[in-house]
Amino acid sequence: MKSILIVEDSTTTRAMIRAVIEDAGDFEIVEAATGFDALKCLPAHNFDLILTDINMPDINGLELINFVRNDERFRPIPLIIVSTEKSEEDKKRGMSLGASAYITKPFKAKELQDMVKSLMKL
Repeated sequence: MKSILIVEDSTTTRAMIRAVIEDAGDFEIVEAATGFDALKCLPAHNFDLILTDINMPDINGLELINFVRNDERFRPIPLIIVSTEKSEEDKKRGMSLGASAYITKPFKAKELQDMVKSLMKL
């Protein structure tokens, strides 16, 4: 079973992302409310995909991406930024740090599902 890490500080948004992904297929989903929580989860699982917000307390999404891309154990994991940050500069920064895709909130369920399936090669 494919495993997905959702990193999002908003409980409501995290639940919504989880529901959308669960509708797309049978996945093991692990949730982290902060970037720090995500760092604790990473070594404990073999994730096939990470979805992260940018604006979070403690370690933000960009710092998380930087950590993931600089650790050879996690570098190959596709990573989707799901953020309210809509500017081209924000998107470029996220992608230059190593995000595989960038989707802005509010997002369409099908758009997120298609992106997840594409990056996981389903």
